Amino acid sequence: MKIAVTYENGQIFQHFGHTEQFKIYEIDDNMIISSEVIDTNGQGHGALAGLLKTIGADVLICGGIGGGAQMALAEAGIKLYGGVSGSCDAAVEAYLANNLGYNPNVKCDHHDHEHNDGAHSCGNHGCGTHNCGGHSDH
Repeated sequence: MKIAVTYENGQIFQHFGHTEQFKIYEIDDNMIISSEVIDTNGQGHGALAGLLKTIGADVLICGGIGGGAQMALAEAGIKLYGGVSGSCDAAVEAYLANNLGYNPNVKCDHHDHEHNDGAHSCGNHGCGTHNCGGHSDH
């Protein structure tokens, strides 16, 4: 099994669509057998889900994540544990011990606030390829 975690300086990066690195953990017999940090090359939500699928990730642990990215991960068969913060290593250890605290209803912070002009323009915050036209919280 492979677990991917949004990564920045050992901590869980809090915005999936803007993460520049993932820490990838290879798991065997419920133990970490190896880990490595990989660069994302600044890809958007949909491309990040594709990258995780390509490397064979089974699980993603992250902070905030928007609905479009959640759908892309679901389509890729990657189980999501969002709303997590703190150390990447500690989060994976907690996951393996079946006591990871996460939020099944997590959303990216920028999806829950009013934009300066009241309009929502995905091009300004890197939503990537998902359809932002249906936000009901604006």
